[in-house]
Amino acid sequence: MTGIDLKVKIGNLTLENPVLLASGTVGYGNEISQFTDLSKIGAIITKSVSLKPRKGNPPQRIVETASGMLNAIGLANVGLEVFVKEKIPFLKEIQSTIICNIAASSIEEYVECTKVLNQEDEIKGFEINVSCPNVKEGGLEFGNNLTAVGKITEKVRAVTDKPIIIKLSPNVARISEFAKVAKDEGADAVSAINTLVGTAFDIWTGKPKIYNVTGGLSGPAIKPVALAKVLEISRNVDIPIIGIGGIMNWKDAVEFMIAGATAIQIGTVNFINPQAGIEIIEGLKNYCKQKEITSLAEIIASYKLPS
Repeated sequence: MTGIDLKVKIGNLTLENPVLLASGTVGYGNEISQFTDLSKIGAIITKSVSLKPRKGNPPQRIVETASGMLNAIGLANVGLEVFVKEKIPFLKEIQSTIICNIAASSIEEYVECTKVLNQEDEIKGFEINVSCPNVKEGGLEFGNNLTAVGKITEKVRAVTDKPIIIKLSPNVARISEFAKVAKDEGADAVSAINTLVGTAFDIWTGKPKIYNVTGGLSGPAIKPVALAKVLEISRNVDIPIIGIGGIMNWKDAVEFMIAGATAIQIGTVNFINPQAGIEIIEGLKNYCKQKEITSLAEIIASYKLPS
């Protein structure tokens, strides 16, 4: 059989394969570069960048749980200025597609970060993390407010022609409604899902294991929830979906594609196996050979409701 086409499109951006490294799990790329060949990965999504540096939450910030982990890092990052001066030069060298994750506490901050980074040729697209506190509204998450998600998407769209991916929170009743408003306001794709809210306690002290009390649950424990959310979006909104949530191997990746994901992100697995991305790419190729298919397009959203 002829070559297998693993290419996928996100807006006007073509990726060599559908495997992306999730924001916050590989730092700015250099942290994992000595353990895997980043040039073979479809894209790297950088650690969140905000306008000003953020120290994040005090420790303890990460706790292992059954089939996953809780984290409450607090979007710690070097800030926009240092990112441009110190991190982008390395990103130029690794020959991988770079998508920048942007976090903010106001709509104006999202816009300013996007506007500045839009001038950097190495940044090929933006993932907008809407699971951030809206300071002006008393700290409520943008991602739980349809109007806010729509407004952020609209304002960011106005300052860049590069692909915009809205990273959706699963902690809502109907995630497809948020995907629809993102599409309507100009998003090229959505990432689904961000982490679920969770907590854990030390039974001897009676205190939370995480300083922040609650954190984001990731890893295999959330995979069934993530799959259901991707399926819901796929059934209701015609927009590319980047599936996230407990993907540990190529079989998990295929499940997400069957449910409707165009591409996938791996996160928690990077802490366990930095080579996971390469292994998933090879696994997808072998799967396609076994199924005698030449393109991933034949898999994506292949599940149809019984008539």
